[in-house]
Amino acid sequence: MPPSTETPPERTGSADSRPRRRLVVLRHAKSAWPEGVPDKDRPLGARGLRDAPAAGRFLAEAGLLPDLVLCSPARRARHTWELAAAELDGAPPTRHDPRLYGADAEDLLDILHGVPDDTGTVLLVGHNPGLEDLVLLLAAQGVGDALDRVRTKFPTSATAVLTWHGTWPGLRPGEALLTQLAIPRGHRAP
Repeated sequence: MPPSTETPPERTGSADSRPRRRLVVLRHAKSAWPEGVPDKDRPLGARGLRDAPAAGRFLAEAGLLPDLVLCSPARRARHTWELAAAELDGAPPTRHDPRLYGADAEDLLDILHGVPDDTGTVLLVGHNPGLEDLVLLLAAQGVGDALDRVRTKFPTSATAVLTWHGTWPGLRPGEALLTQLAIPRGHRAP
């Protein structure tokens, strides 16, 4: 499905003076399952090698350059981010955090609570089911059908964008708006 291009609804009433934050959640691209290779060391498969750069192009075209990237140390997540980042102008600071590998939604939220408060946009690169569960935990609403689509499936290379007004340490379940969901796909060579 194409990414949602709808603009989030404006808040009604008085303007919220708290800073606007943005969380971009990127599930690693499609991996391979080579025999005898530990899960953490699994490489990207052929489709993943095509889709990861497409995820980077989506980020660039949508103006989603992060201030900080938190990436799982698993090989498939690191390689996804390397290929996606190559499509961006400039390389944002990246932390490979071992806590992201196998983390559930609550663990991921705890990690986000530790993000420096002067950070506007964070890109989180990791794994399911934790990422999908995090999006569903944080998003009280979604633009268009984005939230229903996440509930149905959060496939490899899925990219969700959540926004809210507040701080990283103060981020709570149900506080964010899911503004975009994209499933970037690369094209096969003829």
